[in-house]
Amino acid sequence: MRITLFDYGAGNLHSLAKALQGRGRVVAIEPNPIRAIETDFLVLPGVGAFGAAAAALAPGRDAMATAIRAGLPTLGICLGMQLMCDGSDEGSGDGLGIVSGRVEKLHARHTPQIGWNSIDDTRDTLFAEPRLGIAYYANRYVCRPADADVVIAWSVHEADRFPAAIRWGRMIGVQFHPEKSSAPGIAFLQRVIAEAA
Repeated sequence: MRITLFDYGAGNLHSLAKALQGRGRVVAIEPNPIRAIETDFLVLPGVGAFGAAAAALAPGRDAMATAIRAGLPTLGICLGMQLMCDGSDEGSGDGLGIVSGRVEKLHARHTPQIGWNSIDDTRDTLFAEPRLGIAYYANRYVCRPADADVVIAWSVHEADRFPAAIRWGRMIGVQFHPEKSSAPGIAFLQRVIAEAA
């Protein structure tokens, strides 16, 4: 199985690549958005700014969106999830538009949200045992999908309830970092990969 991390200048690529490794898998890091979709499983990592990531994505944005809509298994983590939306208040540039909606700043006094937070209202088999009931976050912005039916899990920071995870077709987006969320987070990541295989 070929797993490709699209490198748009985000941090944390190597620890995520390590978490994605496993028997029968080849993990590659690819900065070209056109070449990044020549894979069995695409990962858009977290950590970074929306504007810079959108600029790196721009030359292959339409091709990547088409591939995801056609069924390319894809995981978007944190900023990677936010790139699935139309755009962001954080910076200029277009997202992939897989999920209609916009990325907005958390409605909270204390941002960014950094640390552990609970996940609730889960309604997807990806959150099976060992249950990922708490996860590690590092975010100031969150997705606000126009259609709440794409949301498969929620979290709350202060009084702001926001999507912890979304699903559209074979695309999964998570606002948290599964690779930093201890054993249940790694188990979640492995279930996502197994589903894509």
